[in-house]
Amino acid sequence: MRLSCKVAAALLCLGSLLLLYLLAGSAAAPPRPPPAPSAPARLAAPLARRQPRLSRSPPRRNPAGSRLASARKPGEQKHSKEPTSLQCMHLAVVACGDRLEETLIMLKSAVLFSNRRLCFHIFAEDSLKPEFEKKLKEWPSSYTKKFEYNIYPITFSVGNAQEWKKLFKPCAAQRLFLPVILKDVDSLLYVDTDVLFLRPIDDIWHILTEFNSTQLAAMAPEHEIPKIGWYSRFARHPYYGTTGVNSGVMLMNLTRIRNTQFKNSMIPSGLTWEEMLYPLYQKYKNYITWGDQDLLNIIFYFNPECLYVFPCQWNYRPDHCMYGSNCKGAEEEGVSILHGNRGVYHDDKQPTFKALYEVIRDFPFEDNLFQSLYYPLQSKFLDTVHTLCGRIPQVFLKQIEKTMKKVYENRVIVYLGANHRY
Repeated sequence: MRLSCKVAAALLCLGSLLLLYLLAGSAAAPPRPPPAPSAPARLAAPLARRQPRLSRSPPRRNPAGSRLASARKPGEQKHSKEPTSLQCMHLAVVACGDRLEETLIMLKSAVLFSNRRLCFHIFAEDSLKPEFEKKLKEWPSSYTKKFEYNIYPITFSVGNAQEWKKLFKPCAAQRLFLPVILKDVDSLLYVDTDVLFLRPIDDIWHILTEFNSTQLAAMAPEHEIPKIGWYSRFARHPYYGTTGVNSGVMLMNLTRIRNTQFKNSMIPSGLTWEEMLYPLYQKYKNYITWGDQDLLNIIFYFNPECLYVFPCQWNYRPDHCMYGSNCKGAEEEGVSILHGNRGVYHDDKQPTFKALYEVIRDFPFEDNLFQSLYYPLQSKFLDTVHTLCGRIPQVFLKQIEKTMKKVYENRVIVYLGANHRY
C-alpha cells in the first residue's frame, strides 16, 4: 500500500513538471509572422505612401504647352519643330523678258510629280512679279498646298549691275549671286526656265547626300563626246574636265560655297565666292561666250575637287539625240530632267522636245495623268519620227511613265488607308 502511494506521488510530480515546461516554452516562442504580401501588393504599398493626395496637391500645368493643347483642333497634327526652310526642297529660277510662261510650266512640272514640299525662289524683273502671283494663285489648292514661294528682284552685290544683267541671256548671271542673297538657305537646286521635270525633284535632291567632304555643287557634262563638244573645240578659257559642264541644272550646297576659299588665277591665296566673281569676270570677259556658265567652268577648273558630276539624264538636251543618241544613262533609265535649250520649245527644229512642253503646258491639274498627259504625248510622238530624237521615244517616255505609276500607287494607298480608318 505504501509502495503504490509513493509511485502515484512520483507520477503526479512528473506530470506537474511536464506541464510547467510546456507552458514556459509556449510563452517564450516569438509570434508567427503574418503571410508575405504578393508582388503587386509589395510595389503598391510604397507608391501609395508616396502619391500625393489629389484634393490637396493638383497636378502642375505645363505653361508652354497648355495653350497650344487647348487651341489644337481634334485630330490636328502637332507642328514640327523643324523650320520650314529645312523641311522643303529649295528650287531657284531666274526669269526676265518673255520667260514667264516657260518658268510657270517648269514650276508646274515640279509640283506635278514631287513628293516633299517645295520652296520656290523666283528671281524676276519687277514687271513680272504681279503676273507670277496672279498665275500661281489660279492653281488648284490641292497643288498650291505643296509649295510656298518668294519673288525677289534682280540684284547683283558686286560689280556693275547693268554689265551683269547683259551677260549672255538676260539676268542669267543672277544665279552666281544665290549664295550671297539666300543666306538662310543651306542647299538648293537651280534650273534654267527651259527645264522640265519628268520625275520627282526628290530624286535629284538626294544627290546632295552623295557629296563628299569637299564637293559643294553638282552639274552634268556639257557633252558626252569630247571631239564634238563645244568647249573642247572652241573655248578660249579654262574649263572643267574634258568637255566642260552645263549649268542649266545645278545643285548647290550654299553653306559650303559661302565658307570656302577658292583657288584662282588672280592671286596666290584663296578668295571667297563673292570676292572672286567680279575680278574673274573682268579677267576673262573678252574670252567667254556662254556668260555665267563659262565663269563656273573657270571656277571649277581651278577647284575640281569641289564639283560632283551627275550623269546626262539629269540634264538632257537636244545635243544628246539630234546627232544620234549619245546619253547612255537616258537610254537605260529614261530622261529625268529635260532641258530644252536652243529655243526648241518654240520652233519646229526638235518636235520631240516641243511635244513634251506643250503636253505639260496644256495638262489640266485635276485630270487623269495617263489620259490627259501620257496618251496625248504618245500620240504627238508619232509625228516626230522623222527626226533622230523622235526615233527613240522610249528614252523620253520611260521615266515619266514610271513616275506616273508611282503617283497613282501613292494615291491608291492613301485612299485605301482613309477607307480602312472608317
